[in-house]
Amino acid sequence: QVQLVESGGGLVQAGGSLRLACVASGGTFRLYAMGWFRQPPGKEREFVASISWIGGRTDYRDSVKGRFTISRDNAKSTVFLQMNSLTTEDTAVYYCAAFKAGTSRSNDDVRSWGQGTQVTVSS
Repeated sequence: QVQLVESGGGLVQAGGSLRLACVASGGTFRLYAMGWFRQPPGKEREFVASISWIGGRTDYRDSVKGRFTISRDNAKSTVFLQMNSLTTEDTAVYYCAAFKAGTSRSNDDVRSWGQGTQVTVSS
């Protein structure tokens, strides 16, 4: 079973940027489609972005398109989420995910979750 550890969260002012990283171990990283989900305060966990196992296909929720970029470095078993032009609506705990098969927007299709990293955007 692959283990995932996120880093890079923190407190940032609206309009600022953060880069999240997720390092995988215990599995063959390059074979997994990967994704990022988030859970805003008082809400359910929601899809943010996903990337196919060779990085050729990406998907984003509408509210982050043009602001967030997902990428991966298979040699370092790491997936990234570059977040620009952050707003207070982006405040959430962000989770890295390894999918069971191809990319998906569903929590049910995730095989492994990271522990989460807090992102707080102040106004």
